[in-house]
Amino acid sequence: MDDGLPSTSGLLRYPKMYNSFLFLGLLAYLTKSGAHVLQNIQQDTKASCELTASLGDDAPQFLAAAASCETVTIPAGTTLNIETRLDMTGMSNLNIDLQGTIRFNPNIDYWSENGFPITFQDQITFWLLGGENIVLSGGGTLDGAGQAWYDAFASNSSLLRPIILTLNQATNAFVENIQMINSPEWFNLVNECQNVTFNNITITARSTSDNFISNTDGWDIYRSDSVTIENSVINNGDDCVSFKPNSTNILVSNLDCTGSHGISVGSLGQFSGVFDIVQNVTAINIQMSDAENGARIKAFAGDNVGSGMVQNITFQNFVVSDVDNPVVIDQCYETSADDCEEFPSNVFIQDIFFNNISGTGSGSQVASLDCSPDGRCSDITVSGFDLSGPDGKTTYECQNVDLSGNAASLFGTCTTT
Repeated sequence: MDDGLPSTSGLLRYPKMYNSFLFLGLLAYLTKSGAHVLQNIQQDTKASCELTASLGDDAPQFLAAAASCETVTIPAGTTLNIETRLDMTGMSNLNIDLQGTIRFNPNIDYWSENGFPITFQDQITFWLLGGENIVLSGGGTLDGAGQAWYDAFASNSSLLRPIILTLNQATNAFVENIQMINSPEWFNLVNECQNVTFNNITITARSTSDNFISNTDGWDIYRSDSVTIENSVINNGDDCVSFKPNSTNILVSNLDCTGSHGISVGSLGQFSGVFDIVQNVTAINIQMSDAENGARIKAFAGDNVGSGMVQNITFQNFVVSDVDNPVVIDQCYETSADDCEEFPSNVFIQDIFFNNISGTGSGSQVASLDCSPDGRCSDITVSGFDLSGPDGKTTYECQNVDLSGNAASLFGTCTTT
């Protein structure tokens, strides 16, 4: 996909055949050295492996099993201790039956130096999983052991914190019936993928100290097409789902989000010389409670920023409870009012639908549609709002927006600059 965005080609990738040679070489070396990495793999057939926990790092046996077996089972009651990074890119027809737990050991020094780099927004990840026809399911748990990271980040805001799971260059991937707990940062990144489905995922991030959980997005979608996220429960400390640059043809449905920053398009237009696209996104049947935002679009303005297009986005059937900003368009994201006026956003927003959004805001202002001047927002439709603030005080705010639907009776005439 040639989109002018920074390349992630530096991420390690191994074709399936190379993985087989890698596995055989690793087996020969470790057998000779006496380490016997496969002693905890019970291989019933060439197509199936079952893992049990070792007394040390379980990453080598997990990698070896994925390279040689079509089905890898982590049984109920088994916890794999992952101390070193997992590169499972270039897989083919791999089924990971996670009934037990995969726990990433919180060795902050190791992961900060050795987590796989994601160039977009300077992220790192524990686990790269990609290839064709990938299934991760089984009812088990991915444990990011995030508490140590939450505490460390409180005193070092530049600390790189890993994503639990990155689907990287995956085609036809299915993740179902998995619990994910306490990611150090984002829970899921979908990077350069096609035809991906997440179903029945439970995401939970909680701190047991006074230190806040930060940037624990449920999903971030980047440079990916045809992604479905459905039937899931998320309790975290940042975006429930975020559509990053070049996210197209996305369906998000039947989510229950608590403590989040909303279902968010963006942020977009952050990097100078880069053109971002988010197109054809539907978020429908969403419960949003105790959250900062509900349905949100955010784009940077200011000097030396990028540009882009947000088009054909539908937020429909949202029920919000105690949400600070139930409906938001912000084309001055993290930009001062003076800079935004002098340097309006170069991200154009059009064909946006906010339909059937109901419930309560934590304040009187329940919707804010703030666009840059000169027609950068167009064809914004508002229909079926039933929102209220506390004590019956409800206000709507908009700027530089040409509204359609029943918006006139709610917003009145928007100011134009």
